[in-house]
Amino acid sequence: MSSVQLSGAGVTAVAFTNNGPRLSPTSALRVSPSRRSFRSLVVKAATVVTPKYTSLKPLGDRVLVKLSAAEEKTIGGILLPSSAQTKPQGGEIVAVGAGRTIGDKKVEVSIPTGSQVVYSKYAGTEVEFDGSKHLIMKEDDIIGILETDDVKDMKPLNDRVLIKVAEASDKTAGGLILTETTKEKPSIGTVVAVGPGPLDEEGKRQPLSVSAGSTVMYSKYAGGEFKGADGTNYIVLKASDVMAELS
Repeated sequence: MSSVQLSGAGVTAVAFTNNGPRLSPTSALRVSPSRRSFRSLVVKAATVVTPKYTSLKPLGDRVLVKLSAAEEKTIGGILLPSSAQTKPQGGEIVAVGAGRTIGDKKVEVSIPTGSQVVYSKYAGTEVEFDGSKHLIMKEDDIIGILETDDVKDMKPLNDRVLIKVAEASDKTAGGLILTETTKEKPSIGTVVAVGPGPLDEEGKRQPLSVSAGSTVMYSKYAGGEFKGADGTNYIVLKASDVMAELS
């Protein structure tokens, strides 16, 4: 799989004198990334499996996910061009590996085949197999199991937490009304569901310290954002990204 990656770098103009190089304060040019590091641009090409191969068996703790179709229409029924269609983040588990060994214990993949799952946005390797698009990824890249069309019903996996995001304030402290683009992104919400916890060095599940119903503060740019069927905003993140419990 080939990729093209772009990243930012600093450039500084330097003036040369008889005494050697020196930085010119008037001619200095600096190009630097913003405070928030921008996401790398990655171009991926799917691996095409020829028809002579009739089975694809993941190894270790990997799973094979058959991708859901991209949305071809908006909620209002407007047809979307292929360039504007939302990349799916869900699909069906069609095959799983034998699992992994932690210490002296063999740990099987905990997600059964046939499960409808949601996975991390940039996870896995894309494969075209048996006429359909698939992703091969690590079990830990699966965010949760979702058997309905509403994200509020998601069952998080491992150390992940599903949070209903608090509504952003419509006004500033001085009473000015904010537009959607100028509202402060909230980092507080209510825990809807939690995963069973991560595996320790002996392969045993360690329960999470947060529980459903708790109001929490989390890292501002962590996790993956989703919108519920009724327009409510949700976020799924790792328990380690939850910074505090509010009461």
